[in-house]
Amino acid sequence: MSPPVYKRLNRDDCVFLFVDHQSGLIQLVRDFDPNEFHTNVLGLIKTAAYFKAPAVLTTSFDDGPNGPIAKEIPEMLPNAPLIRRPGQINAMDNEDFANAVKATGKKQVIISGVLTEVCVAFPALSLIERGYDVFVVTDASGTFKEHTREAAHKRMVQAGCQLLNWVKQDASFSIGQLLLLSFTEIGAGISKGSVQSGMTMFRGTGA
Repeated sequence: MSPPVYKRLNRDDCVFLFVDHQSGLIQLVRDFDPNEFHTNVLGLIKTAAYFKAPAVLTTSFDDGPNGPIAKEIPEMLPNAPLIRRPGQINAMDNEDFANAVKATGKKQVIISGVLTEVCVAFPALSLIERGYDVFVVTDASGTFKEHTREAAHKRMVQAGCQLLNWVKQDASFSIGQLLLLSFTEIGAGISKGSVQSGMTMFRGTGA
């Protein structure tokens, strides 16, 4: 099998997908420290908002134990459609979600979610199959165990996905001022004792 072709992110041709960042599911994440995970997801949301990039949000069974979407996501991305899936595990199997992604007209997909091996991997593989360039944000996606995460990463890479984190250093996409702002705000909050644990901050309900 030939290695995947390296493609650089184009901020004018990308869409952010936030898959199942829900209060109940986030409490299952064990491969990252809760505060670190919250910081990573928040940084990714800020990145999408800063660039005014299109985004699509989705939840699964959000009226049950999976819980509502983390409130920060729709609050900071108010124009992003929220697709509430009634049962499809693979978000791309939901026609409304797939159509929402297609409607953006973008060919580069930046995806994150919970849990990595299911809610991220399944749609990522389907997106590759449909001809999208897929970038998986590894540190804004979480699961139960590190070895489960690593297996999912290998599977996605073999299919052609590219792995990156939310602070990807690429002059065509990253903005130093954004990163400085994010770290300054987070640092100030911690120093004042105003930042709660990641789990607590993700328990609010979304719109």
